[in-house]
Amino acid sequence: MIRAEQTSVIDRPIEDVFRYVGDQTNTPNWQAGLVAARRTSDGPLGVGTTHTFVRRFMGRRMEADNIYVAYEPNKLISFKTTSGPVRLQASYDFESTGEGTRLTSRIEMDASGFMSLAEPLIAAGLKREMKAAFRALKDLLENRSDPDLVAAGSVGPAS
Repeated sequence: MIRAEQTSVIDRPIEDVFRYVGDQTNTPNWQAGLVAARRTSDGPLGVGTTHTFVRRFMGRRMEADNIYVAYEPNKLISFKTTSGPVRLQASYDFESTGEGTRLTSRIEMDASGFMSLAEPLIAAGLKREMKAAFRALKDLLENRSDPDLVAAGSVGPAS
């Protein structure tokens, strides 16, 4: 079992951070390994919302589906994979602070079969990617002048 955690304080109101991170179609804007994210369910975001992801991880292309298993506005989003080569459970915890929003991501990944042989390499790569993604997210949300554009996902990562 691989476990990883990353925390960052983002100088932006919790509502903006939650709205942007909670819409996982925005994720390719700040996670370099993510090639595409498509919402596959209708209705408002919440428990039961599903997505399909295409990711490049350690040189491999992987496609997976996930489902939101917990959704508490401005507090928590938790999801798990329902298909793909790796079983994953992940969460985003949101907390208001004097500096903005503390965002914490936790991931538990169960690599099986051939992937289990590479677990130490996968864990190291995952931690590197999480750290880089949080730097990109912080830069994206703090350095854009229009929070509505950021929240709507109509901006890309800062150059």
